[in-house]
Amino acid sequence: MSAPSEPTAGRHMQARAFAPSATLVAGLLIVGFWAACAVLGDRLVPLAPYADDLMSALAPPSAEHWFGTDRLGRDVFSRVIVGARDILAVAPLATLLGAVLGTLLGLVTGYFRGLVDGIVSRVLDALLALPTVIVALTALAALGASNATVVVVIGLLYAPLIARTVRAAVRAEREKEYVAAAQLAGENAVTIMLAEILPNVLKPIVVEVTLRLGYAIFQVATLSFLGFGIQPPSADWGLSIAENYALIGGGYWWTVLFDGLATISLVVGVNLVADGVERALDA
Repeated sequence: MSAPSEPTAGRHMQARAFAPSATLVAGLLIVGFWAACAVLGDRLVPLAPYADDLMSALAPPSAEHWFGTDRLGRDVFSRVIVGARDILAVAPLATLLGAVLGTLLGLVTGYFRGLVDGIVSRVLDALLALPTVIVALTALAALGASNATVVVVIGLLYAPLIARTVRAAVRAEREKEYVAAAQLAGENAVTIMLAEILPNVLKPIVVEVTLRLGYAIFQVATLSFLGFGIQPPSADWGLSIAENYALIGGGYWWTVLFDGLATISLVVGVNLVADGVERALDA
């Protein structure tokens, strides 16, 4: 009678192993909320986020304006909701670009040792030694600030970071028997890297990319605050803080507080997802 219970117990153990952690669930709820705001923001806001109303400028939080109004009389709550749109379009695209380039570079440098690895690795190390924000500001000043250039610049800056992680994982996998078997079978290097090695290094790639997304969100907000990121008339959080932060000294704290909290909550949510994904993959 005890034999049938063993497979059941095994299934229960597998179910517990793959059950999402509280950390992952919390992160997904936060990110999901802001993603819904980004997609449905125009339908969720009580007032027009871009409509100026100078007669209501700098009104404190009230029943009519839940988060108050900014220096142009625009409803802060409505702008915070729709402000998720641009940052959640730019940051994931930049992270995706960095992930693709970094994975390809990591595969090449990890698989081809010797001269190829030496040259590419030295270039990547040189890029990693440069201050990220300074390089981003210089590139955006030269190319012009726009959503597209922000995606390209941040993606290129994150590619070496992801490449370093992928390279280390590929070098460990390259010495295993299945790679030697594929080489003996006559498979070419591209096939071995993409079909044999890549599926076995997806775990560190997924974790690294999820972490980089949180950094990218903060990076986009920082560049927008400095005037080199997302441009007006966007309600982007970093841009809104830049437009109103000088008013803090006058006691108009609400003009920047809620945009700052929104940015922090999204970054925390993404980091919780990254931590939850890492724990789930390690289970």
